[in-house]
Amino acid sequence: MDIQRPDLKKKRHRKQLIGVVGGTALLAVLMLVIFRLEPAAPKADRGSVWIDQVQYGEFLRQVRGPGTLVPKEIRLIAATSEGRVERVLVKAGAQVQTDTVLVELSNPELVRQAEEARWSAEAADADLRSLAAELSRQLLDARSSLAIVQADQEGAQLQMEAEADLVRQGIVSKLQFRQSELRARQLKIRVDLEQQRIEELEASITAQLDAQRARVEQVHRLQQRREQQVADLQVRAGIDGVLQIVNVEPGEQLAPGFNVARVARPDELIAELRVAETQARDVQLGQRVDIDTRNGVVTGSVIRIDPAVLNGTVQVDVELLGQLPPGARPDLSVDGVIELERLENVLYVGRPAYGQSESNVSLFRLDGEGNAVRTPVSLGRASVNLIEVVTGLQAGDRVILSDTSAWDQYDRIRLD
Repeated sequence: MDIQRPDLKKKRHRKQLIGVVGGTALLAVLMLVIFRLEPAAPKADRGSVWIDQVQYGEFLRQVRGPGTLVPKEIRLIAATSEGRVERVLVKAGAQVQTDTVLVELSNPELVRQAEEARWSAEAADADLRSLAAELSRQLLDARSSLAIVQADQEGAQLQMEAEADLVRQGIVSKLQFRQSELRARQLKIRVDLEQQRIEELEASITAQLDAQRARVEQVHRLQQRREQQVADLQVRAGIDGVLQIVNVEPGEQLAPGFNVARVARPDELIAELRVAETQARDVQLGQRVDIDTRNGVVTGSVIRIDPAVLNGTVQVDVELLGQLPPGARPDLSVDGVIELERLENVLYVGRPAYGQSESNVSLFRLDGEGNAVRTPVSLGRASVNLIEVVTGLQAGDRVILSDTSAWDQYDRIRLD
């Protein structure tokens, strides 16, 4: 016969209840632990990222800008006279001298004007000679009249002096003496008037000759200008150098001032660099520059900074101080590195992919266990490939500088 044990049933029910509660609690704890666990760090190939080490010491600030070599001296050869292009004697690329004729122009009207100017100059010279001869004759006549009057005045003076003694002796009457005295005074006045007339005539002659000479000079200058215009129909280089461009073809009609050609001195070149406007603020005159011509590096010095900004860049002119490498020629593309300043005892590292000067970024710093931990870093002054570290890193730290935007949601990555 079975004996019912209600106490055993209660114990079994209690054990089941405890097991259910314990299992539920354990499951809750496990779920809490799982939820609080960080997601697994993503893996990155060590060879696919750019890693650099933080340095401490001298920091050389530089700025880079592309550019071209241009001649230091360029002369634009303009047509000074109107004319028609007859011949182009020299082609671009040729070596030319100062008096090398580049282009020949023709202008029959200008030649005719030059001939008329020459005839006018000859006629003006003849008029000057004729006027000088006529004025000289007038002056001689005036001097001749003066000489006659002076002779009469001297004779009258002598007669008056002789009669003065005779009057005292009673030989000559006082009336005759008074008449001689009056005639001597009249002749003296005429002598003074003749002398005054000669002085005024000489001044008039000088004025007339000066005026005529001015007209002659004017005509001669016109003649010289016309002859120079005819001579300028042969367009010359003006300097020793290389003919870079010829802008005309035979048969063209040119107006004065039209740019016929361009000549440059290939042995004297400068570099024109284009520096980003955000970096050009620290560029100053006299700073050292290294110009890379792709066939060698030549040193230079900043000689001019354009005050205007064009397309986000500032033009910086560099005078080349060293010997030019082989192959250096006008319009050659170059790269320039301008040395801004040397800073002592500075913490610096390579420039991150998105690191700008005076900014705050987050970089992955290697922890020595194969992990890279995101670290906030404050950056300072920048150079071409380096940038100053203000806070966040120490000398010897190794950081990832390449683009890490793929891991923006992670604070840690694993390097394999």
